[in-house]
Amino acid sequence: YGLSEVMGPGVACECVETQDGPVIWEDHFYPEIIDPQTGEVLPDGSDGELVFTSLSKEALPVIRYRTRDLTRLLPPSARSMRRMGKIVGRSDDMLIIRGVNMFPTQVEELVLKQPMLSGHYQIEVTRDGMLDAVLVRCELLPAHASADTADIGRALQHHIKALIGVSCRVEVLRPDGIERSTGKARRVIDRRPR
Repeated sequence: YGLSEVMGPGVACECVETQDGPVIWEDHFYPEIIDPQTGEVLPDGSDGELVFTSLSKEALPVIRYRTRDLTRLLPPSARSMRRMGKIVGRSDDMLIIRGVNMFPTQVEELVLKQPMLSGHYQIEVTRDGMLDAVLVRCELLPAHASADTADIGRALQHHIKALIGVSCRVEVLRPDGIERSTGKARRVIDRRPR
């Protein structure tokens, strides 16, 4: 794991013997986990945004650099320094829906588990009165173009509610029903007033 903004290619690397997550080089970097909304420092083991302060970079030290990567700090195992958990998303991708943190990657994972769906999906967030409303659009694979979209939609809706904790509507479209764009796919359309 590395960030050029902090110092070169390596901030953490996995121990060959244990392979249980990258070990942070705490003799060069001071890691913290913060709440992405408030900036409050969280205890080890808590999920939050990874922040680094460089300890040995003299020319241009970095103080509390926000990586935007969401992970947790884990206790040492084979080495004496703390480890990073799996990066579960980015704070700049996070949607807050009725007080629940929701990441597009969570929806993508659930869409990809549905054997009749392609990997294309889109999340549209609107405001219905005082509450946020979520619509997830996904599309069938060409081989399953005649499948019952209502059943597939209900199953995906159930999985999203059970695993992410957000109620949503699911719209299953025919193959190529989601507009393609050149470059990076537009996965989230947030229509809520700012």
